[in-house]
Amino acid sequence: MELTWLAIIASLCMGIGAVLLFVFAVKKNYFRNLEDTKYQVFWSDVEELVDSPEESTRPHGEVEEEENEEETDEDSGEA
Repeated sequence: MELTWLAIIASLCMGIGAVLLFVFAVKKNYFRNLEDTKYQVFWSDVEELVDSPEESTRPHGEVEEEENEEETDEDSGEA
């Protein structure tokens, strides 16, 4: 029975802590311009794709062949 009360008190403390954290974030204005943040993340991903053309211009099979050659070199060195 003591464990039940301990679990109830612990869950209430965590709930109150979450509410206090939410109120703190609202008062510090952490929830402003959420749309701008979303677009900043999106455009930074697009810029990374545009900035790395050498990977996208290489045929897919060529990459696999290079990886297979490296694996066979490592296997022959271990024996």
